Order: sequence, then C-alpha cells, then structure tokens
Amino acid sequence: MGYMPESRKGVLYGIAAYTMWGLFPLYWPLVKPSAPVEILAHRMAWSLVAVVAILAIRRHWSWFRQIMRQPRILALLVVAAVVISVNWGLYIYAVNTGRVVEAALGYFINPLVSVLFGVMVLRERLRRWQWVAVALGAVAVLVLAVDYGRPPWIALVLAFSFAVYGLVKKTANVGAAESLTMETLLLLAPALAYLIMLEQNGTATFGHNGPLHAALLAAAGVVTAVPLLCFTAAAIRVPLTVIGLLQYIAPTLQFLCGVLIIKEVMPASRWIGFAIVWAGLAVFSWDSLRTARLARRAALAMETVAPPQVQPERSST
Repeated sequence: MGYMPESRKGVLYGIAAYTMWGLFPLYWPLVKPSAPVEILAHRMAWSLVAVVAILAIRRHWSWFRQIMRQPRILALLVVAAVVISVNWGLYIYAVNTGRVVEAALGYFINPLVSVLFGVMVLRERLRRWQWVAVALGAVAVLVLAVDYGRPPWIALVLAFSFAVYGLVKKTANVGAAESLTMETLLLLAPALAYLIMLEQNGTATFGHNGPLHAALLAAAGVVTAVPLLCFTAAAIRVPLTVIGLLQYIAPTLQFLCGVLIIKEVMPASRWIGFAIVWAGLAVFSWDSLRTARLARRAALAMETVAPPQVQPERSST
C-alpha cells in the first residue's frame, strides 16, 4: 500500500466526520419510542463510556489533573457542557418530530453566526464580502420566518448554541476527546438521575423494548465520539479553509435526508429562503478561499524578495 500524504488523510478524515454527522437524521428515529430527553441522557452517559475507553487505549490521563487545577478552564467546560446538551437535545427533538430541514438550516447558517460572534465578542473586523454573506443570511432568515409563519427557532437555537460552543471551546483550548470527556462527566450526574427517575416511574424504554433498541441507545456514545475524533484528526492535518468547505457536507446531507427520505414539504418560498442562504455561503466560501490565496502569495513574495543570509567570514589563524 502506497504512502498517503497527511493532507489527503486529513481531507478523508474530514469527509468521514461530516458525512457521519450528516447522516444523523437516519439514526435518531431508530431509537424510538424513546423520547428526545431520554435519548439525550443516554447519549451523554454512553459518550462518556466511549471516550474514556478511547483515552484508556491511548493511556492519556495527565490532562485531567491539569484541568482540575484550572478553575477558569473548568468553568468554560461547564458552559460548553450546558450549551452542547441544549444543541444535542434540540437536534434530536427536531429529527424525531419531522423537522430535519429546519435543523439543517441551523447548521447552514452556523458559519455566518460564528463570523458575527467574532465581531461582537472577539472584536474581529469583517471584510466587505463577509458582511455581504452575513446580510444574505439575515435576509434568508426573514424570508423563512414569513414562510414558516414564525421565526425558524429550531434553526436559530441550533446555530447560535453551536456557535457559542465553538467560541467557548476555542477559549478553553482543550483537545476534542479530553473536552468531550469532561463535558460528559459534568453531565453524567443529571443524566443518570433522569434515567433512574424514568425507571422508577415505569416510563423508561431502555431494556424494555428488546435488545436491538438497547444496543442502539448504547451505540449513541460511539456515534457521538467517532465523528468527533475524525474531525480532530482532520483539523490537525488540513488548513481551516478546507475544514470550512468540508463543513457544508453535514447540513447538505441532512437537508437531502429531510427532502428525499423523510419527504418534508418544501414550498417555493422555502426554496427561495434556502437559495439565499446558499448564496450567502457561496460568497463566504469564495471570500475565504480568495483571502487564503492572497495570503499565500504575499508570504511567497516575502520569501522571494528577502535578501539571502550572508555568513560571516571566518578569520584564519
């Protein structure tokens, strides 16, 4: 088997991660009749089992003591845990109530929300075409609000919660597996308490709907951990511009699942709203690629015009 460049491996890891995330709408309905909150609780618990198993194989535990000694990092991970639980729970609810297309919209507009957060929180300055992309995203939300007869709140909460999650994770600067371990560990107590309550009330579904159903609920941990690890492997091998383009695989697949498999209704006005979103993303991606290309050219030009280093002459003795 021939040698594969690291960059190509990174692209393949990225495609794998976003493809798995894009096919989530086909997975969560399989665990019915479990309610969304019960599914979320199992996802939290089994995700912890999965990442702990992965870290045990890697024998990587030194980070845990370091985090426990840093209250600021720990507080950020608490916020991340709460925000991602809202994101996960709402997404499961959207999928299992037939609102896959609206959920996909949330992940389509998420990059634009993240850029807006950069301006509002990190005081970053947007380029002209980035403002155009954000404006198109805002227009699309207004069009879709008219179409739905209400603000597309599922899409907006998914987009903003994931943007907050990304911002908190960026600030915390903790590895993906380590961060997920801490987040699920922090959520373990409320998740187990809820599952025990369901069992005592006689409304739990785990273990009461056959072995396949129980296995699918338990597999939620692997389903959560594997794409995250693939994403991490991609992020360290390829530029952010490539990751930025690959991220559209997931909402595109989610959208196709909603339209082609679940057969959600798509009136003309909704197509118009999505078309405006896609136009905004096209502008955003074009500007990102153009800026990256100009930066590479500038760096190459600097290397070309830089004077060669002159070695000092050695004196003879």
